[in-house]
Amino acid sequence: MKLGIASSVLVMGLFMVAPTAPAGDKAASSAARRLEALKGLAGDWVEIGKDGKPTDRIVSSFRVTAGGTAIQETMCPGTEKEMVTMYHLDGNDLVLTHYCTLGNQPRLKAEPGDDERRIVFKFNGGTNLKSDGDLHIDHATLTLIDKDHFRAHWTACKDGAACHDVTMDLARKSK
Repeated sequence: MKLGIASSVLVMGLFMVAPTAPAGDKAASSAARRLEALKGLAGDWVEIGKDGKPTDRIVSSFRVTAGGTAIQETMCPGTEKEMVTMYHLDGNDLVLTHYCTLGNQPRLKAEPGDDERRIVFKFNGGTNLKSDGDLHIDHATLTLIDKDHFRAHWTACKDGAACHDVTMDLARKSK
């Protein structure tokens, strides 16, 4: 009994200790700064209409989860087209996995860089793809304009060629 309690306390203690990156690791700190910037997107986002004004339609919702180590984006929440994208660090890289309505899960890795306001992700494998030629999200660019506006550009590819682009200009939903 005492061993069981001690083991539980040890496991709980391990979960409470946050891993830290080596101070001199510029790549890790760059990826970590970019993840921190993405955390600023927490909340609901509406599309900007053709008139340049925010609509009432929530297009994307972000929340920080897993003790601050991951960000969950829900696109088209509450619809049959709802999709989830998870952003997190993988060693020295900022990565995402997109859980698509196509039934596949492409993984993308951020291109190296220090720009926290513009992050370009490129395809880096995935699951439920017979080959890289299957239709899948191939790259994405997130541009953080200011604390209340960002642009998301997603490109799907099939057989190595871009076949569908979506650009969304979004505004933070007013309270």
